[in-house]
Amino acid sequence: MPIHDWTHVSAGTFHAFHVAWIAEIQRALNGGLLPDAYYALAEQVAGDVIPDVLTLQDMGSGASADAGGAGATADGAGGVALAEAPPRVALSESISEGMRLAERRRHLTIRHTTGDRIVALVEIVSPGNKEKRLALDAFVDKAVGALDTGYHLLVIDLFPPGPFDPRGTHGAIWERMHAAYAPPPGKPLTLAAYAVGQVLNGRPTPGAVTCYVEPTAVGTELIDMPLFYDPGHYVNVPLERTYQAAYEGVPKRWKRVIEA
Repeated sequence: MPIHDWTHVSAGTFHAFHVAWIAEIQRALNGGLLPDAYYALAEQVAGDVIPDVLTLQDMGSGASADAGGAGATADGAGGVALAEAPPRVALSESISEGMRLAERRRHLTIRHTTGDRIVALVEIVSPGNKEKRLALDAFVDKAVGALDTGYHLLVIDLFPPGPFDPRGTHGAIWERMHAAYAPPPGKPLTLAAYAVGQVLNGRPTPGAVTCYVEPTAVGTELIDMPLFYDPGHYVNVPLERTYQAAYEGVPKRWKRVIEA
């Protein structure tokens, strides 16, 4: 099923689809994609932030509880080893810790109060994230703050760039981190997976961020996107399958508008 043009529906209609899609992604992650030591919960609180999907490590499972957030070592069973199979996306780029120092004063800090350790967040961009400068800044603050805290991140943006994010939300996030991104012609929508603390040039880099980007467009099928749960391992989130399942619940009245 190709990506639909959601700009033709009301914000409430997309919100309802958004909620259904998040539920399907949670179902897929907990249905065998994540290793046994991990699980996902929708719309749980992480400090001052309510992400769409929160991926947690079960501290009672015997997995490593080393300090350092998502950079700690964990059992990779059930996931994909980065060294053996890099994510199949169009673009990848890394930012060193030194490049990120200048932005650290502006981000919010995300902390958790539960006994289970947060390792990753999933965010689906909504129209409200782009409609005002303050809204976009809040979204970028949340994303950059999560990365600086050590959480891996997957951002799904099915809306075209607007006046406040002329290069899309990934472009806004990457700009805040002192790097540049421009969507290629004809592919204004963006899927972006961020991994924190990977090995770069043969050396561990705890503060570095690597982003795996898939530019896309309305009318294109979604690809599976990586969601990292430690710097060297990820699971492929079945965006197309979960999108289709969520779309089944869209009212026919709005399907006629979307599919026209």
